Amino acid sequence: MKILDKMILILFSIIILIISIVMLLLVFGIVSYTTISTLYAQVIANATATNITIAISVICILLAVKAIFFGSTSKSGNGLNGEGILLENESGKLLISKETIENLVNSVAKGFENTQSVTTKVIVDSQNTLKVFVTLMVLPNTVINELSINLQTRIKEVVKKVTDLDIKAIDIKIKNITTPEENKEG
Repeated sequence: MKILDKMILILFSIIILIISIVMLLLVFGIVSYTTISTLYAQVIANATATNITIAISVICILLAVKAIFFGSTSKSGNGLNGEGILLENESGKLLISKETIENLVNSVAKGFENTQSVTTKVIVDSQNTLKVFVTLMVLPNTVINELSINLQTRIKEVVKKVTDLDIKAIDIKIKNITTPEENKEG
């Protein structure tokens, strides 16, 4: 939830709380109607208090319109939901989490014999496209350029096949060259 949405929710909650308390006080006779009407008359009589009341009312109306008509909702079709990609069709919705895609990419990368210690980060940008960042260590006899091209191609193929999502970019970072013994110890 966005900060503005939270502020709107807090503001309206406070307003409803105040109105509810005043209504309960009136119903149980703790406060008389004449007290409330006298207070209201004094606010209206004072020009500064009237202007402040009008300003607060206009702000509340604008915030209400924003919350009702422009609230944070997911888009139809492919939509970003902070947690991953939201897919919609006539039967319902499917949320594919970033963790799911990261685990899928990790399993593909670990399937290559010269890769060691794979970590993945997936980013969904504002156009709902995927960017994948893979960090790995490789064995000394690895041809890094060939490995990266094969890895990028295979990751795109597997993610497309499993999730029906296209990856915009796959960035690979070779963290280090290691030996199999180093990997078993760490």
